[in-house]
Amino acid sequence: MPYAYDDQNIFARILRGEIPNKTVLETEHSLAFHDIGPQAPCHVLVIPKGAYVSYDHFTAEASDAEILDFSRAVGEVCRMMEVSPAGGGKGYRLISNTGAHGHQEVPHLHVHVLGGRSLGRMLEALD
Repeated sequence: MPYAYDDQNIFARILRGEIPNKTVLETEHSLAFHDIGPQAPCHVLVIPKGAYVSYDHFTAEASDAEILDFSRAVGEVCRMMEVSPAGGGKGYRLISNTGAHGHQEVPHLHVHVLGGRSLGRMLEALD
């Protein structure tokens, strides 16, 4: 089963209140919090509260309300963290790693919102 969810992953434990976090935003279906190992001045993780492993899993099985809430939460975090160009920021990057080739470390859908400095090119060119 490609979408087997491990309810002992760190994000599931954060959602249950077993592990503390520095919350940025909480909505009915989403939670955003500061990354414990930030890679940029702004490094916030946004996760759905449902048990979804990846974005494709989420869009296949989440309700319309969950999908809308999550999308709006990501946008709101960009505004709140002042990285959105519409709010005077200089831009941001959204990253969602999935599976072995994507180097996913936690098997719960999450989006990294990174900004506050130039992040360089996304990937190095293939030789």
